[in-house]
Amino acid sequence: MATLAASPLSTRPALEAAQAAALACHRWIGRGDGKAADAAATEAMRTRLAYAPGLGTVIIGEGEKDEAPMLHNGEQLGDGDGPDFDIAVDPLECTDLCAAGLPGALATIAMAASGSMWSPGPALYMDKLVVGPAARDAIDLRATPEENLSAVAQALGRPIEELTVVVLDKPRHETLIARLRAAGAAVATPSAGDVAGALAALLPDGGADMLMGVGGTPEGVMTACAVAALGGGMQGRPAPQADEEVQALAEAGIDTERVLGLEELVSGPALFVATGVSGGELLRRPWQAGDELLTESIVIAPDRVQRIVEGGAQQ
Repeated sequence: MATLAASPLSTRPALEAAQAAALACHRWIGRGDGKAADAAATEAMRTRLAYAPGLGTVIIGEGEKDEAPMLHNGEQLGDGDGPDFDIAVDPLECTDLCAAGLPGALATIAMAASGSMWSPGPALYMDKLVVGPAARDAIDLRATPEENLSAVAQALGRPIEELTVVVLDKPRHETLIARLRAAGAAVATPSAGDVAGALAALLPDGGADMLMGVGGTPEGVMTACAVAALGGGMQGRPAPQADEEVQALAEAGIDTERVLGLEELVSGPALFVATGVSGGELLRRPWQAGDELLTESIVIAPDRVQRIVEGGAQQ
């Protein structure tokens, strides 16, 4: 079992919270009840975070987007004996994939120094650009997709035809996907999971070069923590997808034209953890080994990436 020392940004509490969430919803994989799976993951993650050293504040969580009663924005968790910190959670990323028994569902969490995470209020969706360290200064959400492709290709020293871009397969992205392919890039189009897509672009062995398009704001904030830890590049911008969200953002005084740089999304030390729920290329689903149910997780902290296999009791 990996030993991770306690600190203001210890990976251990985040790792245990993600593992607990993954194990709690394991029995719901393929059962067709995404709400039950999400509820189980959320309750397990919240219970584990109650024992985290210090006092964590949920900056972005379940309550706004999923109307969940736990892990809502502003909720405070921890034992109070230690430093304050910020939390962003998605206890079950890709709920529909879990319900359908398809690969790609993850339990995810990020932590950062207190006051360093962007607090988006009612912003549920955001437009994102994510790249690895070599192209971190080449992206600009105000530029066209073709201009970003060209700039990233130049930064990587490769032709556009050798680039792979991850874009979620959603109706809102039909034109974007067509433009990227017309420009010569390959486009990977998962049906869901822009956290995994961002990691594919961020990690050296991830198999992609960029993530583009509109996805969830919780996923965006967590992605920013991973990007900051590894020195990658990211920009985001609120992208409301319904009239109610447009009105809520206007009432909150949030400028939907403003592009947020990585340092605005997360301004201090940060970490990110994901544990596999339904399997896939990134992480295995929990599996039985003797009397234990094992999980596989990825931990991204400043300047390091760890893959951790540990056992635990099924919830």
